[in-house]
Amino acid sequence: MVGTQLAARDFFRTAYENRYTWDAAFPGYTADVTFTHNGQSHTGQVKVSADLKLEVTGIADETAQKAVHGQLFEVSIHRVRRGFEDTHGNNTFSYGETLADGSVEILMGGKAEGDRYQLKNQEVTMVHRHIHGVVVTIHTYSSHNTGAGYLSHRYDSVYHDPKTGEQKGGLSDFEDEYTEVGGYYILSRRVIETTIENGTEMQEDSQEFVFSNIALLEA
Repeated sequence: MVGTQLAARDFFRTAYENRYTWDAAFPGYTADVTFTHNGQSHTGQVKVSADLKLEVTGIADETAQKAVHGQLFEVSIHRVRRGFEDTHGNNTFSYGETLADGSVEILMGGKAEGDRYQLKNQEVTMVHRHIHGVVVTIHTYSSHNTGAGYLSHRYDSVYHDPKTGEQKGGLSDFEDEYTEVGGYYILSRRVIETTIENGTEMQEDSQEFVFSNIALLEA
């Protein structure tokens, strides 16, 4: 059992500190973007500043503009480098089950009471987290090893009502690709395939975000 060798907090910390993040010298970047939603494409430009302020320009359709901005926000917020104690200092950690594939469950207490994670090979492979009044569950199936931390490659996510357990929305499958630019890994493509139950029918929703001509800003 892992717990005989390492406290649950330290075991979780190794995976937390193994995530790929941008360092304090990150200058920001610009890129062209093509967003395709169920076959309809929109093109524009994006800018992510050093302090992670986001701009999306050139896309007239407001829904499409918001979709691009939303994905940029999701990506950028996960690249912020925050110390383990800053993020998890008020949480407690204990071991749960060890799964058949060797993944180890970590159960959270304290401020994150009810959250749980699965870890394998110093990576988080499952997140079950209460956030903004819903429960999000994310399973990661493959990852990119950058040499300076890992990035999720293929994963899915689904939301549930924390009180009733009822699923909210569809199950979304993600695939992310990254490009190394000037020593930083930047998202170059994200595909999201969502299956939504619509009465007795299953409805498919497809989104693709392609970022090209990625260039770092002057520091």
